[in-house]
Parts: sequence; structure tokens; C-alpha cells
Amino acid sequence: MENTSASSSAPRLRRTLTLWDLIFYGIVLIQPIAPVPLYGIAQKLSDGHFVTIILIVLVGMLITAVSYGRMGALYPTAGSAYTYVGKGLNPHLGFLAGWAMILDYLLQPLINTVWISTALHERYVHQVPFVVWALLIAGIMTVLNLIGVKASANANKVLLGIMSIVVVAFVVLALKYLYGGQGWAGLFSLQPLYDPNTFDLHKILKASSFAALTYIGFDGVTTLAEDVENPKRNVLLAVVLTCIFAGVCSGIEAYLGARIWPDWHSFPNFETAFMDICSRVGGKLLFNAMGAILIVAAFGSGLTGTLGAARLLFGMGRDNVLPKKFFGKLKPGTSTPTNNILLIGGLAFVGAVLLYHIGNAYEHAAELLNFGAFLAFMGVNLACFWQFSVRVRAGYRRRLIADAVLPLIGFVVCSYFWWNLNALAKTVGGIWFAVGILYVGYKTNWFRSAPVMIDFSDS
Repeated sequence: MENTSASSSAPRLRRTLTLWDLIFYGIVLIQPIAPVPLYGIAQKLSDGHFVTIILIVLVGMLITAVSYGRMGALYPTAGSAYTYVGKGLNPHLGFLAGWAMILDYLLQPLINTVWISTALHERYVHQVPFVVWALLIAGIMTVLNLIGVKASANANKVLLGIMSIVVVAFVVLALKYLYGGQGWAGLFSLQPLYDPNTFDLHKILKASSFAALTYIGFDGVTTLAEDVENPKRNVLLAVVLTCIFAGVCSGIEAYLGARIWPDWHSFPNFETAFMDICSRVGGKLLFNAMGAILIVAAFGSGLTGTLGAARLLFGMGRDNVLPKKFFGKLKPGTSTPTNNILLIGGLAFVGAVLLYHIGNAYEHAAELLNFGAFLAFMGVNLACFWQFSVRVRAGYRRRLIADAVLPLIGFVVCSYFWWNLNALAKTVGGIWFAVGILYVGYKTNWFRSAPVMIDFSDS
């Protein structure tokens, strides 16, 4: 008879996560307040049609989510665009997808530094300049990572719970405010979706490139593909349902915001506009509650983002993808990649200050982050098409709509969003991508050999 206790104690991965575990993880990644920092800028870019662009982007993200889910089922031990493109299309293209993802890792601390510094400078302590706030925020995140302070999973769950309470409070107070002031006419209106006085399809489609930040993070669900029950079914369902949750939740918040403050031109500050909406329906208490959870959430995201990017750079240095002497170095006696943490903290501060002086700092930071994300999305859609329509496994019966039409539509939609990013994002992102092409070419004897694998597992 088999010794069950011995076998159960042997180290091995167990498929213990359920569909709902994956969906919960996706909600933690996206967060119920995802549209809040974007609200004012998105209203400005779309001439008051943030709800519309949320729904437009949802279509492209749902198709992309299906591609992620199908590739996650095909490669259940992978879990990233880098691996899906590398295995599904070509290892050199996979490296470039990974290179685009690295840009997102590096920008995560930057975008959070920008928003926190803007909020503190504009809405709380005006006397302290933005530059000083940026130095303090980037510096604190850097120091905490250097001494080994980490944001725990339990802290993230508590924060998610508090976020949910604040969002529910906003929805209840918003409904009360609208119904109390205008009755049913206040609750139901087409204006947030279609205002004939300002509707401009070109502007709306262009603004969609910015609004896609609402959904960034859904693909993180696929990183758990190796641990989930029935991955072929559950990974696909989880990424799709996570996207739907993000779209519905964001749409409700944006709709109520548009009804409460229809004159979007009059926001005192576009980066923190939703806090003014909260003030209108819930006074100082809701204003400060929303501001506090936004700052805490952004700080936690920046803290973990700094560490994730530092570990990624360390892995690339250790494997000689990047210069080992600098990037592959650990602080003696610890597992802290000091050089990388200092570099990322410096980039967050310098980048935040430069974007602030250019103007529209948060908008530019968001679109820069979307540059890498859209490239990854395009790659996964193309890899899904290639795997299920061109490189068909023996015995597999192709389905024209699911295997060819949908992933190609996803590729075209994501390409359109990518093309409509602003000039700064395309310039900086394009330079980054061009450096990646030259670098992988140089490292692989101009594409004659396979590139070194990038290890995203610890990041």
C-alpha cells in the first residue's frame, strides 16, 4: 500500500486554486477604484464620454482576455505574454514582448509617484512643491525596499476590503444624491454615453488608448495557471470575468460621476477630479476617504512595483542578459538588489519631475505604460491566431471564428489603441523598443541563435 503521508509531504505543485480564487486575484490586481485616478483626464480627452470609452475598450480587452486564456491553457506553466509570444510565435519576438513588459515594470513606480505627488501637492499641502513630494515618495519607496519591507498579501486583502467599502459608500450616496435632487430622471440618462453637443468619434477612439489603463492587470491571472484546477476551462473564464468585472465596476463609477458632475470642464484639477465628485455627494468624509485609499493603494503598488522591477533586472543581470557587474549584484549578506532598487527609485523621481514640467504628467505616464501593455496584447493575440489557425496540432478541428477571426480582431483593435497613443509615449516607447531590437540582435548574432530567456517568475 502506498505511503500517503510520505507522498503528500513530497514537494510538488498542487492544482488547488478554484475559478473564484483566480477571479478574486484578478480583482486584487485591477482594484475596484481603477477608473478613479483616470476619471478627470479621461473626461477631458473624450469630451465627457468616459463611460463610452470604457465600454469600447472592454470589447478589445475581452477578445484579448480570451487569447490570454487560451494560451494559458496551452502553456499552463507559463503565465506571461513573454512566454506565450516566445513559444507561440518566435523566441526573438518573445524576447521583444518581454522587453516591452520590462518598460511597464520600470514605469509602475513612476506612475504611482506622479499620482501621489500630484494629489498631495494639489489637494492637501499646496505649500510643498511637487518636486519635493516626488522626492519624498520615491525616496520612501526606495528606502523601504532597501531595508526589506514588503507589502503582504494580507495587507492587500485588507486594502481591497476598505476600497470596496468606500466604493459602495460612494455608489449609495451618489444614488441618494441624484434621486433626491432629480428623481428617476437624475438616475437614468444617455448623456454620459452620448452627448450630441460634444460627441466626437475621433476624439473618443483616441481617448480609448488612455482609458485602457482601467483594465491593465487582468493578464496577471494567467500567472497562476500552473496552480489552478482545470486550467483549460478556469484560466479562460477567470481572465474574461475579471475583464467584465473591471468594465462593469468602472462603468458604474464613471456613469455616476458624470451624472453628479456633468460640467466636467469645471474640475479644479483633472488628476484628482473624482475626489471632488466624492465631496459633492459625501462631504469632507468621503473626499478624504477616497483620497486616502487612492494614496495608500498607489503607494503599495509603487512599493511592490519597485521590488518587482528590481528583481527582474537582477535576474537579467544574473543570466547575463544585462551587465552582470551592476544588475546582478546583491547587497552582501542579503538578497537585496541594491543597485537596481536605487536605479528604479531614481528613475521614478527624475521621470516624475520631467513629466510634471512637460505638463499632464499622469496622462503621459499612463500612456507610456500602455505602450508596453498594448505591444504585449498584440503579441498574445497574434500568437493565439498562429497556434490555433496556422500551427495546428494533429487531431484539432479548427473553428474559423474562435481560432482566426477573434484573435485577429483583437490584434487589430489593440494595434489601433497603440497607434493612437500620444506622441511622447510613442517616441519614448519607440526608442525603448528599438534598443530592444538592436540588443537582442546583437546578443543572438543577428537573430541566428535563440535569445536568453528572461525570468519573470520572481518579479
